[in-house]
Amino acid sequence: MRGFQVVLTLMAAAACFALCVGSATAASQRPVCPGPHAAGNAGCHAHVVTNGKGTPQVTVAPSGYGPAQLRGAYGLPSSAPAGQTIAIVDAYDHPNIASDLNVYSSQFGLPLCNASNPCFQKVNQNGSASGPFPKTNSGWALEIAMDVEVAHAICPNCKILLVEASSNSLANLAAAVRTAAKLGATEISNSYGGSEFSSEMSETYGGAYNQPGVAVTVSSGDYGYGSFGFPAAHPGVITVGGTTLTVGAGNTYGGETVWSGAGSGCSLYVAAPAWQSFLSACGGKRGSADVAAVANPSTGAAVYDSVKYQGRSGWFQMGGTSLSAPLVAGVYALAGGLPAGSTGASGLYGHLGNSTVLHDVTSGSNGSCSTIMCNGAAGYDGPTGVGTPLGIGAF
Repeated sequence: MRGFQVVLTLMAAAACFALCVGSATAASQRPVCPGPHAAGNAGCHAHVVTNGKGTPQVTVAPSGYGPAQLRGAYGLPSSAPAGQTIAIVDAYDHPNIASDLNVYSSQFGLPLCNASNPCFQKVNQNGSASGPFPKTNSGWALEIAMDVEVAHAICPNCKILLVEASSNSLANLAAAVRTAAKLGATEISNSYGGSEFSSEMSETYGGAYNQPGVAVTVSSGDYGYGSFGFPAAHPGVITVGGTTLTVGAGNTYGGETVWSGAGSGCSLYVAAPAWQSFLSACGGKRGSADVAAVANPSTGAAVYDSVKYQGRSGWFQMGGTSLSAPLVAGVYALAGGLPAGSTGASGLYGHLGNSTVLHDVTSGSNGSCSTIMCNGAAGYDGPTGVGTPLGIGAF
């Protein structure tokens, strides 16, 4: 049995090596929170790599990119200025997330979060650390695991605050965002979305995402061009699209293309903010995305989750714009957060076309259209916005 376990470990390590050196070979994958979702509700934007039978693929050792690959490819420092707290807002409960985070941290040599280093806290929608917490949902638990672990991977010395909404209703998720802001989060990551609706900018919904001085990141969606929804349409958030990332030798940047699943498009209801006034392709409406990072599950991240998803637990390989949103939140934290009083992605657009601080993703597409809203292009494009991080200078 011991020899068999060693063989399994070596096989898993070999699989990780093949990915970690940057192979972009397509892998079978599935959405973790498949729809359709009822009006007024959100789905998580995580995707998980599957085996030939469509079952989530679990390995005994990490498969996919880890902290060294993610930080190395994007040229990121290993620590943030003091005082940065990344809030993760998700629905339902992950009962084991504190211990799962430490399994992940032990694997990759990151700081453990414990009594002597209280870098992680979980609260409910109302801000109580003692509960009661929502019921467990295995799909959202896998989403939570990815969000929390990726945030810690990008910014190991940041505090991570998990705020669990009572359900996946957009009203409850908005309430959780408010709680995150009240508890002092400097960044708030939201890896979910629902369809746009005419009252989305009301105080009940849109008011929660208007947080001056806080970098509120939102995933753009995983169903390609036209899948852009809410809260990604909110003008006060930083909407994060997705790419296929190749990591080169020594964890260097090997290139990116548009991920075919990355959500993009033009809002049905929200006018373009001033910093998108140039965006003629949307006819005066808010466009998505603003910025991007790796999202393709084939070049996705290693995630540890002990809550059984489809009967399996352990090391998963995951992607979706649910990966890119907490990653970019971590980049903002490394940069020291948004300046006081500023909101949304306005600062990013001041660096549009600056190849010293942004990788410009100019190839690939996420659907069929005649504009830059579904095609990689020089400068701005819908699937990847102004580009992907090259250090922290644009953030």
